[in-house]
Amino acid sequence: MSGRYLIVVDMQNDFLDGALGSAEALAILPAVIEKVWEFDGKVLFTYDTHGEGYLDTQEGRRLPVAHCVEGTRGWRLPDELEDTRFRTGGKAFTKNTFGARGLAEYLGAEDAVSPVESVELVGLCTDVCVISNALLIKAFLPEAEIIVDPSCCAGTSPEAHECALRAMAACQITIAHAG
Repeated sequence: MSGRYLIVVDMQNDFLDGALGSAEALAILPAVIEKVWEFDGKVLFTYDTHGEGYLDTQEGRRLPVAHCVEGTRGWRLPDELEDTRFRTGGKAFTKNTFGARGLAEYLGAEDAVSPVESVELVGLCTDVCVISNALLIKAFLPEAEIIVDPSCCAGTSPEAHECALRAMAACQITIAHAG
């Protein structure tokens, strides 16, 4: 069994073409799908998940845009990525906050059975959920290499994306570079 994991963070419709979508997010979708298909290891997915009362939460008061309400189109992955998830058997973790505690706990339990060699993260948004999950996983797996592929990530803005990459590099997270 491989000790390598790929985490696809929040590649949901609301972050692609919905309530919080962007051209940059849509642009990475083909590369993310290709990476999932080519990855030699386990592929895991996170789903940002909120309820109807999202706007009454602390996050909702700071970001008053209803998004990723469970069961809606915005909460789902785009069809081509959802199909890829099912075909590859990718396990999914729902989360109601930026970092997926259940995902980090799962990886910690996997590491206790067989050492986790590396965890690579791709997805959305670099400066919110990707960085949160990368740092959370680093805390659970300090000896595993944590990698972020910037060509398969997009931030809330190009500037925020770059800033998050620099912050993760400072925390000993490997920023993959093409070539």
